[in-house]
Amino acid sequence: MNTTRRSARFAATAAAAALALLAAGCGSLTTSGQDAEGEANSVDEGFTVGLLLPESKTARYDKFDKPYFEEALTERCENCELLYQNADQETAKQQSQAEAMLTDGVDVLVLDAVDSEAAASIVKNAKGQGVPVIAYDRLAEGGVDYYVSFDNEEVGRVQGRALLEALDAEDAGDDAEIVMINGSPTDPNAGDFKSGAHEVLDGQVDIAKEYDTPDWSPDRAQTQMEQAITAVGADEIAGVYSANDGMAAGIVAALKSAGVDELPPITGQDAEIAGIQRVAAGEQYMTVYKAIRPEAEIAADMAVAAATGEEYDGGEHGLTQVEDASGEKVDAVLLEPVSVTEDKIEETVVSDGFYTVDDICTDDFADTDFCKEMAE
Repeated sequence: MNTTRRSARFAATAAAAALALLAAGCGSLTTSGQDAEGEANSVDEGFTVGLLLPESKTARYDKFDKPYFEEALTERCENCELLYQNADQETAKQQSQAEAMLTDGVDVLVLDAVDSEAAASIVKNAKGQGVPVIAYDRLAEGGVDYYVSFDNEEVGRVQGRALLEALDAEDAGDDAEIVMINGSPTDPNAGDFKSGAHEVLDGQVDIAKEYDTPDWSPDRAQTQMEQAITAVGADEIAGVYSANDGMAAGIVAALKSAGVDELPPITGQDAEIAGIQRVAAGEQYMTVYKAIRPEAEIAADMAVAAATGEEYDGGEHGLTQVEDASGEKVDAVLLEPVSVTEDKIEETVVSDGFYTVDDICTDDFADTDFCKEMAE
């Protein structure tokens, strides 16, 4: 499959993109499943797929999502071309990337939005030109064709349950004080994680301080944890709800800087290699493993179906319906998240081939119980 990004075309000016949109408004609209000349797209002939991912602070997107999607698309459509861009957490940049792809003539967009509300303009521009849009991992507004992600409230519930289990194991008691550090307020998934976690934690523990973290920034999470330590006291914090692994790294750094030797249980998400290593080392209690490969494969199935005008039925997973923030119903596949504690590393991320033992057990982690056991 030709994966040339056609960087010269992507550098097209905003004026060129605007002219293309104007032309679309003057009778050049295409129909979903057809190319710009009105011919039906086909797998045999191939077509162009645009993949827009949101940021690079989280390791998963460039390391896993993009290559898994590319591999799946090649298997399903050998002659298809993939155009890929990462927005580096910039809403305006993603808008420009989408406009460039539409100007370049993509036949379907797979969009993981930086800001789901702002992405409505991307969706509407694409749909106005007859280009279907698949919402990937985050549900963009504007009336997307399909959506694939995980049951995001269940992610929060999984994290909350794990934290309670850890607190019970430490006999922290019902009045245990915890800190909640949630994800970005512009990411609707973060709101779902937060809602699911509160469903489990409310009434079970005392939430002493809670923060939302712009851009999922580890640095901001570290600052927020420092503020919580000042307000609550390091010795009084029995546990920390962290919405993802990147922020957990900042939280651990703040606690260590405050002189905390025995870290409280800390949650995470994404099963980043650094997060898995912290779990193995006992610095992070758990992470949530979301098997990215099936998510990317389903997105490829949806993209091929939408581009060729076929109906996607959800395959073995089946379809459900979700509502976006504006109340529009979208056909969706929601996958199940998995909790990974130290004793579950081998049977999850290692068994699935997500990481090898060598990936995890680098020199700095060779003395952990997990790595010693794997070396036997």
